[in-house]
Amino acid sequence: MDREQIRAIVREVIEAMFESSIPVGVSNRHVHLCQEDWDILFPNQAITKKSDLKQTGEFASEQTVTLVGPKGVIQNVRVLGPLRKQSQVEVSLTDARALGIKPPIVLSGHLESAVEITLCTENGEITKPICIVAKRHIHMSPDDAKRLSVNDGDSVNVEIQTSERTTVFGDVIVRAVPGFVLELHIDTDEANAANVQGTVMARIVQ
Repeated sequence: MDREQIRAIVREVIEAMFESSIPVGVSNRHVHLCQEDWDILFPNQAITKKSDLKQTGEFASEQTVTLVGPKGVIQNVRVLGPLRKQSQVEVSLTDARALGIKPPIVLSGHLESAVEITLCTENGEITKPICIVAKRHIHMSPDDAKRLSVNDGDSVNVEIQTSERTTVFGDVIVRAVPGFVLELHIDTDEANAANVQGTVMARIVQ
C-alpha cells in the first residue's frame, strides 16, 4: 500500500468521524413562560432578546426570575423565548436539592408529574407544578436522523470524549423534527461529570 492510498483511507475515516459527530450543548437552569404567566411576572413588558440560541428562532431574553422552593432560592434564572403555550421550569438535580424539591426526569413538555415551584419578580409571583429535570436528548432534523441511522423517539447511547473523563451516556432520546439543528442537550450536572469545556463533540455508539 503506497502513501497516497494511506492518505485516502485516513481522509475517509476522518470524513466518516466528522459526519457522525454531534455538537454538545450544555443547558443551564432556565424558564419558559406562557403569555398568561408572563403578564403576571412582567406586566406591560415585551420579552427582549439578549442572545440567540442554536435552535432556530429560540433565544435567551434579558428577563430573569427568582426560583423559590421549600428549602432554598435561586436568583437570576434566565427566561427563554419566544413565549410558549405552557410554562416550564428546567433545573438540574443539584439545583433541585438546593431548592428542596424532587422534580421528575422527563422530556421537555411532559409536565404530568412536574412538581410545584414559585417564580418571583419585583412585579409578581406564580406558583405552579411546572418544574422538571430535562431528560437528555438530541435535537436533529429528519435528514440528520437518516444519516445517523436513528428515528424520532429512539433511545441511544452517546459517547462524549473529553480530557480524562470520556463518558458514555445511555438513554438519550432522539428528537428528529423538521427545522431542528443538530445538538446533544445535557444539563450542567451531566456536563461536569464528563468534564465538558468549550467546544465538544459527541457520537452515537452501540
